[in-house]
Amino acid sequence: MSRANDINGEEKQVYDSKVNDIPSDGESSIDTITALVNEDHAHEISLRTMSWQKCAWLLCGDQVCLAIMAQSWSLSVLGWVPGIITMIVSGILFYITSLTMHKFIMKNPSIRDICDFGYYAFGKSRVAYHATSVLLLLNNVMLIGFHVLTGAKVLNTLSDHSLCTVIFSVIVTIMGVVMSIPRTLKHVSFMSMFSAACMGIAILLFLVFAGIEDAPGYGYNGTYPKAGPVKTYAFPPAGTTWVACMNAVLNITFLWVPQILFPTFISEMERPQDFPKSLAVLAGISTFLFIVPPAIGFRYLGQYATAPAFGSLGVVAYKKASFSFVIVPTLVIGVIYANVSAKFVFNRIMGKSRHAHSNTVIGWGVWVAVMAVIWFIAFIFAEVIPSMGDFLSLLGAAFDSFFGFIFFAVAYWQMNSGRLFDGAKRSVMTVIHIFVMVCGLFLLGPGLYAAVEAIMDDYAGSTRPAFACANLSI
Repeated sequence: MSRANDINGEEKQVYDSKVNDIPSDGESSIDTITALVNEDHAHEISLRTMSWQKCAWLLCGDQVCLAIMAQSWSLSVLGWVPGIITMIVSGILFYITSLTMHKFIMKNPSIRDICDFGYYAFGKSRVAYHATSVLLLLNNVMLIGFHVLTGAKVLNTLSDHSLCTVIFSVIVTIMGVVMSIPRTLKHVSFMSMFSAACMGIAILLFLVFAGIEDAPGYGYNGTYPKAGPVKTYAFPPAGTTWVACMNAVLNITFLWVPQILFPTFISEMERPQDFPKSLAVLAGISTFLFIVPPAIGFRYLGQYATAPAFGSLGVVAYKKASFSFVIVPTLVIGVIYANVSAKFVFNRIMGKSRHAHSNTVIGWGVWVAVMAVIWFIAFIFAEVIPSMGDFLSLLGAAFDSFFGFIFFAVAYWQMNSGRLFDGAKRSVMTVIHIFVMVCGLFLLGPGLYAAVEAIMDDYAGSTRPAFACANLSI
């Protein structure tokens, strides 16, 4: 479908005179999907080729990430009860809103990314489309920048800061561009298998090392035993600020809210109707990894937990051995976000020309150029932002409030308007989506305030200068 034509309000058919732009539910949607897949497979470069199994690997490659290792810190701020409750509620809402997204896309199968989703969810609003486009690019490019910085941090740690940090960032950026050249998510899904496996090994090694150490090495309150013996607690300890608690909550919700990518994933499945199978695999793996390892980490690190938790290990060899495996998911997750971002820009540039789906010099040249620009801008973000962690809290509040909550509450209303309370099941789902909307607005209000306060505190103290050679080892 040509977005430009759709956004300009022109009523047209998707690919041929027999396919409506917005089909009705049921068999009509399946017919439309079949037409879209057949049209895509006639191209030299076919995108709609992922099976649900490959999509599951792609989802796991995106979700099984370094942010898991920051959850022990979240528990150290919130305590067991609020922390675990926040994790469980976030997981439940993630699963429900992801299913809502899928149902909405099945009703509008021409959706190719989150921008199209916003366009349809907000009543074919051009304003919503363009606003979502800005948020998509800002969110993804800053996240890629975070992974550039993380890659530099890994190389600093492993090499004992043998080079200027900027050089390490350049190395990670170049590697990211090279790995991002494949244009289909089917090919990226192969990388995701190795990414998830490497992150799993890193988590397992960390848990083993944390368990066999006599004591953790370092925490934000000082080197062990400055903050006393390791302890855990049910609720936030005395003196914990509102800003710290909100940033811990945002840290948890950030991990559970990757749906900004899901419409693009679904659009490249050969059978989009099978997405719930992929989602079920992801939900099972995520529920275990997002709760159990962080809980074990908090048990052994207590108030000394850092984000990521690798930094709390006392033995340098343990720290390097476990952290070394993080370089693979760091690069691959950056590739996933770069692919989704580049596709949006590439499609806007190429439109429906043959270069958009053929092996032409122009097509590949534009693709590589767009990808290089995205990684270069991400590199600049990585170098000039003093505390990427607090800016991720800002992302969680400003962007995830929309892409994890508000968008899907609105989509649910669009699908069920006029029959929100027809029957017990729908009434329950309506109440849940009202709660989803409240959560999104809460993150956008108090959550955004807390994130901004944390950034202001960063600037009030000493900050990392731009393009600095300073050692960023954990």
